Amino acid sequence: MPAPAIEVPPEMGLDAAAQAGRFLIQGDHANLWFEGAGDALVVSFDNLATIDEGWPRAPWAWARLAPMGHSVLGVQSHAKDWFRQATAPALLRGLEERGFFHRFRRVVLTGASMGGFAALNFAPLIPEARVLAFSPQSTMNKAIAPFEQRFPFAVRKSNWEGMPFLDAAAAVPYIRRAVVLYDPFVPEDRAHAARLAGPNVQFLAAPFTTHEAIRVVLKSGTFPLLIDTVLDRDEIGPDFWAAYRARRSVTKWQRALLATASNRGRQALVVRAAEAMLRLGEELPDEDKVFIRRARRAAANALKTVPE
Repeated sequence: MPAPAIEVPPEMGLDAAAQAGRFLIQGDHANLWFEGAGDALVVSFDNLATIDEGWPRAPWAWARLAPMGHSVLGVQSHAKDWFRQATAPALLRGLEERGFFHRFRRVVLTGASMGGFAALNFAPLIPEARVLAFSPQSTMNKAIAPFEQRFPFAVRKSNWEGMPFLDAAAAVPYIRRAVVLYDPFVPEDRAHAARLAGPNVQFLAAPFTTHEAIRVVLKSGTFPLLIDTVLDRDEIGPDFWAAYRARRSVTKWQRALLATASNRGRQALVVRAAEAMLRLGEELPDEDKVFIRRARRAAANALKTVPE
């Protein structure tokens, strides 16, 4: 979805920004981009992919958030550093000290992967803030999370030694409410989720979404529902799961389901799932139909070779 047309807001300092309807604060390692609209605020954080978009870029998920009518504060890193820097928390703390967040009836911090880590980590800086995190890391520190071996280049280029904000698990007890969506079939994401557990955390296990679970949520059209639910109440209920049935027509989810079932030797499941996908997907692109048919054929052939 192309982002709505948006101009870079006027640049200003913390004092003026705390009362402004739009602003850009540029720091040494991060920026804050604010678009005022409604009485609820969504604070969105960059992830690794958005850093590659260059500058200027609107807040993360702006294309989805803008039509919803909420105020949006984008926390934008200059590097793929998981916000392991002094600038972003200092700017957020500065706005809090000036009463900025008191303007809103509720504040939700959100992000995916690197952005999910930051949303969890920085939520205690904003009293009563909630978090909606997609596939977040709890930390990339090798001693704390030895199971995490992904993103070696970006991790090597960022600082993972010393507090504060080293481990999102340490922030969890100080968050009013957090919702964490992740794929339980991704071992690293499952291990990070286990470290983030607490009575104030609701987990949404979303199988076959991979580490890029946010993409399946976006494609299924359920991202606005999740945002609004966290803004209005503290529990994701059955209305989300009913709407999330739309994932069945999302190519990324389909391919992950077929690949996972095949890798686990569930060939009969692959055949049944592929046939269901083809029935549901009359308008699927030809390349997706080819992939599904190929997976079904391979599974059917594998079943024929299984000894009686």
